[in-house]
Amino acid sequence: MEPLLQLMSDLGRDLPPRLRYRRVVQILKSAFQCDAIGLLKLEGEVLRPVAVEGLAEETLGRRFRLADHPRLQTILYAHEPVIFEPDTDLPDPYDGLVESRTGDLHVHDCMGVTLYVDGRAWGVLTFDALAPGRFTRLDLERLKHFVLLAEASVRLAELSSQLEALRSLRADAGTALASGLTAGRQELIGQCPALQELKQELMLIADSDLSVLILGETGVGKELVAREIHALSRRRDRPMVHVNCAALPESLAESELFGHVKGAFSGALSHRAGKFEAAEGGTLFLDEVGELPLAVQAKLLRAIQHGEVQRVGSDVPVRIDVRIVAATNRDLKEAVRQGKFRADLYHRLSVYPVFVPPLRERGNDVLLLAGHFLELNRSRLGVRSLRLSRDAEKALLAYGWPGNVRELEHVVSRAALKARAKAASANAIVTIERRFLDLELEASDPPPGVPGDHGQAAPAPALEPGLTLHEAQARFLRRTIEEALTRHGGNWSRTAASLGVDPSNLHKLARRLGLKQSGATPGGAPRVRYN
Repeated sequence: MEPLLQLMSDLGRDLPPRLRYRRVVQILKSAFQCDAIGLLKLEGEVLRPVAVEGLAEETLGRRFRLADHPRLQTILYAHEPVIFEPDTDLPDPYDGLVESRTGDLHVHDCMGVTLYVDGRAWGVLTFDALAPGRFTRLDLERLKHFVLLAEASVRLAELSSQLEALRSLRADAGTALASGLTAGRQELIGQCPALQELKQELMLIADSDLSVLILGETGVGKELVAREIHALSRRRDRPMVHVNCAALPESLAESELFGHVKGAFSGALSHRAGKFEAAEGGTLFLDEVGELPLAVQAKLLRAIQHGEVQRVGSDVPVRIDVRIVAATNRDLKEAVRQGKFRADLYHRLSVYPVFVPPLRERGNDVLLLAGHFLELNRSRLGVRSLRLSRDAEKALLAYGWPGNVRELEHVVSRAALKARAKAASANAIVTIERRFLDLELEASDPPPGVPGDHGQAAPAPALEPGLTLHEAQARFLRRTIEEALTRHGGNWSRTAASLGVDPSNLHKLARRLGLKQSGATPGGAPRVRYN
């Protein structure tokens, strides 16, 4: 009776959506004395966890395709709560993810029910217990009494989310968001405050036609942010055209952007529209815009200023209606000061700058993203379950991620392959151990001492007045690597072996520290410079 009263009491409280979801699973987990519970929202053909209890945190980053998970599919399409027999052949989506990590969970109890909002299936509640026979027919009847209150809680959370969106968007953009246009496209996964602020900012600017400059390090997901802006805008039904400015040869850049007419140059055998015309009515995404040559920058500026382009070889201007979204990992202000980027173009592009936070500043979002990539790899590799060990989770959280989300994806995919190769069968619960991640020394997380050739740690430099701990760490690592390189005649492989790190990771660390090999001294020792 008390759990029912708690759910009823929560209906009268003003709770943010995420906390309301969490309260539902906490109360129900206690009511049914289960080991794990999940609340999953239906988005197209995918179920997305919005709150879990008793499951690994990375579960929140997973996306469960109904076609890959027949147990979830059965729950969703049933009109009543269901219990699965302990010996059912249907795999459990949470195998290996229960926090206790006791056993392999090949036999355990599962119960589930579909939640409806406004007569439509909203999602499912799943209950898992490690002990077979934990759930009974009596639990099914009890669950029916909780369903209506759980559905009311979910409805309040949905209304709250829509009101938040309406506060940030004009009415038409708010309608677009509420109608589920986010389904079927990649999403920005994470719950850290910085990412939540970014999402709010994107909703605010999406419906305008202001030019947006997306800033951030390599691999943070700038293209994903650009696609989010387009998908939330009034131009969402028109094309979004992606231009990789770094891959544009200067000789062909004008033709690629603005098009050409037949005979304009050697090889122009027919009329061809450029990227601007291809994006008519939609969004033109200029990725790596900082790499554009100055000559092309001038022509791009004219197109943006006047809203028209001229095909190469033609004197006839073509009117265009496109929204410009650009992205760069370079410091364009510094490039302007150095004369490498036009100031007028910079101001045209950066009407509204947006900064995407690096992964190292997003805390536990690393585990959510890892869970997302694990589920993708589980499906690709055809294994029953793919999970992280505790040590692997700690390693992911401790690593500095110089390559950000893109590097995390590659690390998880590579580790999944290694772990699968060691697994006995595809039906086993495959655990990714720390050693499979191949995460070594990082400037953001160095060990107390880096062993030298004789196993001795190099002495740490004295902390100068005004020198931060991070600067002292970086200085220590630079000196250690430089001295080891000198001892080994500039041989990076031997240097890496003596320092006990992988050669590729040593190169990455050296680049991050601004340390590069640039030839050799007359005595044969490497000459090192700092950028």
